[in-house]
Amino acid sequence: MVTANSELAYNSKIEGDVVVTTADAAINWIRSNSMWPMPMGLACCAIELMATASSRYDIARFGAEVMRFSPRQSDCMIVAGTVTYKMASAVRRIYDQMASPKWVIAMGACASSGGMYRSYATLQGVDRIIPVDVYVSGCPPRPEALLDALMKLQTKVKREHSASKLLSA
Repeated sequence: MVTANSELAYNSKIEGDVVVTTADAAINWIRSNSMWPMPMGLACCAIELMATASSRYDIARFGAEVMRFSPRQSDCMIVAGTVTYKMASAVRRIYDQMASPKWVIAMGACASSGGMYRSYATLQGVDRIIPVDVYVSGCPPRPEALLDALMKLQTKVKREHSASKLLSA
């Protein structure tokens, strides 16, 4: 004898479409699909960052087309290019001005590890001054690599415990 699964059965007492989820899942879905990047184009990787917003690669498919040049309106900093010690304090200041929660993508070999520049003027990785969530390799990395990093960041954001942080703040 075959019985119907009660979880998948139609309930005639509920009218219309009902979605049941957790607060974490809803908040994380909203946050991950509406990332507003703060572009920090410091060198040649910035050209690839700009190309990612073009119609060919279309970063809008991932909800990140709203490039904000105000740190108070952005939640994802994309550091693209060589960070010098002279520029490091400005990068840190802009990161500090971003509202929480905030995430960082280090785009390119120079932002990730200093790249080919082993000099007194170049910071050997932006992770020495701000926490980095996703690293993008390449010199310069292709726009597809940045889109892949954005998808990895979205996956990371979807796993966070957002509701408890939101209520405790």
